[in-house]
Amino acid sequence: SESDGEAAEPLVAVPPTGGSDKAVKMSGKPLRRDTGRVESGDDLVKIGTLLHVQNLVQHPSSPGGQVVVLPLHRIQVLRTLSKPDPGTPLCSVFVQAVPDVVAPPDSAEIRALHHEIIATMKDLLKTQFPYKDHFDQVIRYYNLDDPLKLADLVAGMSTAPRDELQAVLVEEVAEARLRQVLMILKKEIENARLQSQMKSQIEDKFAKEHRRYMLMQQLRHIRRELNLERDDKQTIIASFKEAISNLVGVSEEAAKAMDQEISRLGTLEPQSPEFNVSRTYLEWMTALPWGICTEDNADIDKAERILHEDHYSLEDVKERILEHMAVTFLKGSVQGKIMCLVGPPGVGKTSIGKSVARALDRKFFRFSVGGLHDVAEIRGHRRTYVGAMPGKIIQALKITKVSNPVILIDEVDKLGRGFRGDPSSALLEVLDPAQNGGFRDLFLDAPVDLSKVLFICTANVTDTIPGPLLDRMEVIRIAGYVFEEKVAIANQYLIPQTIDTHGIDHSHLELTSEALNFLIRDYAREAGVRELRKLLEKIARKIALSLVRLEEEERRLTVVSMENLRKFVGQPPHMSDHLFPNGMPPGVVMGLAWTALGGKTLFIEARGFVPGSKEGSPLGHCLPSFAGSGGQEPRAGGGALNGERPQRKPGSGARLKVTGKLGKVMGESSDIALTYARIFVRELDHANSFLDEAAVHMNIPE
Repeated sequence: SESDGEAAEPLVAVPPTGGSDKAVKMSGKPLRRDTGRVESGDDLVKIGTLLHVQNLVQHPSSPGGQVVVLPLHRIQVLRTLSKPDPGTPLCSVFVQAVPDVVAPPDSAEIRALHHEIIATMKDLLKTQFPYKDHFDQVIRYYNLDDPLKLADLVAGMSTAPRDELQAVLVEEVAEARLRQVLMILKKEIENARLQSQMKSQIEDKFAKEHRRYMLMQQLRHIRRELNLERDDKQTIIASFKEAISNLVGVSEEAAKAMDQEISRLGTLEPQSPEFNVSRTYLEWMTALPWGICTEDNADIDKAERILHEDHYSLEDVKERILEHMAVTFLKGSVQGKIMCLVGPPGVGKTSIGKSVARALDRKFFRFSVGGLHDVAEIRGHRRTYVGAMPGKIIQALKITKVSNPVILIDEVDKLGRGFRGDPSSALLEVLDPAQNGGFRDLFLDAPVDLSKVLFICTANVTDTIPGPLLDRMEVIRIAGYVFEEKVAIANQYLIPQTIDTHGIDHSHLELTSEALNFLIRDYAREAGVRELRKLLEKIARKIALSLVRLEEEERRLTVVSMENLRKFVGQPPHMSDHLFPNGMPPGVVMGLAWTALGGKTLFIEARGFVPGSKEGSPLGHCLPSFAGSGGQEPRAGGGALNGERPQRKPGSGARLKVTGKLGKVMGESSDIALTYARIFVRELDHANSFLDEAAVHMNIPE
């Protein structure tokens, strides 16, 4: 009979008329190995089944058909008589009958396997097996006394792969054949149970979700009927109205803008994109701290004590901050100059801003504008853009939840400028006390009072700060720390903080004063203390690693001294020993270079050479000497013997070559210095013409 699955197809099928290729194209799947045209006798298995065709019906609308066959007995192929041809799709073979397998009548193993197969068939009927009806008919109407016939029948109705079924057909030992059929039945039971389990899990999950959905819909309907709950849009509008009613100090224009937006929100559908835009706008407006301020600390002594606790030295800076606080206390507002802390990295500009906030008992917010090139970061985006949001200033008010925080604008000297506008121009309105009382963010489009906010800016240099922006600031310079101040800062702040942050105890680390002095003098010569902190952290990490490698009772105090300091931090990058311990040689002079990041001593060396002489001389040898002969002796580099100036040769004259990383200004200064030196030497000794004739080479180190 016809079946629904692939496994129900007969083991040997008559090939469809019209050719196998056409059948493959129309059905969309390849034919089985035992269907279609047989190319040669080698494609056939050696042992098969002799079939008697009972019925053959061709499909009316598609190639192929259905055949009903009756298996008779097993046969074995001995040789091929003829190959297939266009008229005969099957080859002719010479076969012989294979005797049926006979089961021993008194074998206990055969009997046990026979009973186990019957029991397994009954268990299989309890599951959702695809051929459950077939097995049910076998158990009811067929004779189950012959174990081998039962095994053949069960194997033919199973969904086992072809190779397993062929192995059962070929098997000559009764016990082995029964074992193979029993194994096929066991697999069928496991597959049926797994399929049933998965089906029940999916149905249970779907039923649970569907039941929850139906109950939630009913609950929502009941709550609406009892006026206990409104729809989502009305709930959102009601929450916004309640939040607006609780706001204090909202300007008239801002309140009007919120009312208009709520009215607009009521006309929009929740699925509309404009609904989310209006909702986001109202969320930002209701989240701002309108009129909420913290009470400032009016105790100037407490403020001074906090500044001294957080920072060592910097007395002039602390004095200026206290003056600013005093004016704020007396006036009651912070309107006035905006403080701008200028200094090299690592001197504590950002930490001073935190100390000011702590001294005033205000909230603190910091954001960096280094490399900022988009005006929208300051003034916000317009609401027409997707993902629009307010600028950093409005975000600071929302995060701090007060209207008078201390906002630190870091790296103001590194502002960028691009096609999105000039952020420095946007900061003019923010930092101008005469304008920031009605600051208007592009996203909110409503005035926000920033007059109570204390703005503090930090920068490394003032050269790159635009003039109009710098005009609104009061520059407070922090030059850096000298050797003694660094020693005190390390002992009072850096060493205790480093020990605490690295999980080690004070009983595990001791840094001698000689090692600390050497560390500051030869390793950390920058103006700030950031490099010194890094070195101390490096020492603490190495000690922490050594402690972890030891047991708790074996851990001892580690003393960092001059003897083992290089083991922790390596060789010193600087040298504190004098390069010229016996004084400067002729032609060498010490100079001092200063930048915003610190300073450095330079040894500038110059040598002169008169064309035609045998060797050059340092410039120090050409200077006149007033001892002995009173300057009448011949001078190095061609001084005259009779006190008269020598005649210049055509094309000769002083030539100056300056090497080193110099700018245009330093190159011009070198020419001016040579001119001045030539005049000065001429005033001292009219006969000395060295600088008028010599080729001078001056090198300035980087």
